[in-house]
Amino acid sequence: QVHFVESGGGLVQPGGSLRLSCAASGIIFRLYVMDWYRQAPGKQRELVASITSGGSTNYAESVKGRFTISRDNAKNTVYLQMNSLKPEDTGVYYCQRATYGDSWGQGTQVTVSS
Repeated sequence: QVHFVESGGGLVQPGGSLRLSCAASGIIFRLYVMDWYRQAPGKQRELVASITSGGSTNYAESVKGRFTISRDNAKNTVYLQMNSLKPEDTGVYYCQRATYGDSWGQGTQVTVSS
């Protein structure tokens, strides 16, 4: 069974940084595109960043230049380094295998506030 466990969230001041991690199980991790999503209060879940099996990346315009997605295939883990955080980055962050519609993990809460 496919399973994702996100961690690393927390409360941070504007301008601060966080590094999120997502451990995947039940899949041959190295083969798949992995995505990070976020859901702000009262809003729909949105795609933030993607990374292919070969390491190519894509980002939402709102996070370009501030967020970096990476992966460690040996650890079945995808990361999201978030710098220069803004209050509008607040939300629950989830990882997901692209395309397959797997069940969502519990997510990790990120709150950017002074």
